[in-house]
Amino acid sequence: MLELGPVSSAGAAGGPASKAPVHNLMLRAASALLLAPLALLVAWFGGWPFALFWTIAALAVLWEWVALVLGPRYPLMLLSGGAGIAVAGTLAWRGRPLAAILLVGLGALAAGIFAPRERRLWVASGVGYAGLLALAPVVLRTDRTYGFAALALLFAIVWSTDVVAYFAGRAIGGPKLSPAVSPNKTWSGAVAGALAAVAAAVTVAGFIGPLDKGTIALVAILLSAIAQLGDLLESWIKRQFGAKDASRLIPGHGGVMDRLDGFWAAALAGCLVGVLRGGFDNAARGLLIW
Repeated sequence: MLELGPVSSAGAAGGPASKAPVHNLMLRAASALLLAPLALLVAWFGGWPFALFWTIAALAVLWEWVALVLGPRYPLMLLSGGAGIAVAGTLAWRGRPLAAILLVGLGALAAGIFAPRERRLWVASGVGYAGLLALAPVVLRTDRTYGFAALALLFAIVWSTDVVAYFAGRAIGGPKLSPAVSPNKTWSGAVAGALAAVAAAVTVAGFIGPLDKGTIALVAILLSAIAQLGDLLESWIKRQFGAKDASRLIPGHGGVMDRLDGFWAAALAGCLVGVLRGGFDNAARGLLIW
């Protein structure tokens, strides 16, 4: 989710601090203009390029998680957990999602074995977190008829929530959403983001076909709220280890985990809904067709 620190008093007077938020916002915009079309392009192609894209993203998240929790000196954990995620991504693309889930679990177990005792649960959780980021989009995209449409809807919901919540929160202000976890987020931004997600989802649904717009609006509200909870979860995790960003891989955004926290949560929830209603082979249809 988009998030900037407050402007200091020096910034208010036009000093160097006032330029930092503007510069950071420009970096965010430039990164988004590059990454958003790339994500849509690989979603359109589907197949192995899509599976590879999300497997690489998941491996980057795992690297950030381990560095956050333990530091960079634990290659065996990265190797064991990363190998499980890489194989799981391949299995999901090949239409074997249950085996893929099992591989993520085994990777989490193996990584936990190599972790220090007091951080084993954190490390295993990181493998699960990253593994689900790889699997949820791929499971949705394997639906040949509705896979791309479901991903386009997810992108529209998460991106509109992100952007509108950020600008509306700064413009309107008001009570904080969760000051102990993320002091810059407000209820006004959260509500505005959810409303924007509804508008974006209904618009995208109009291009997909004869979908029930009322149900799509309810799905958008649900996934927007879950995306914002995913953002708060990632903020809480970083606070446990005194970090502002997961890494500096993406200019203006911090790390891959910082950029995909909301999408991770929304994609996981959307995938679960789709699988419960349509099974693994028709998860995207289960999410879209009511």
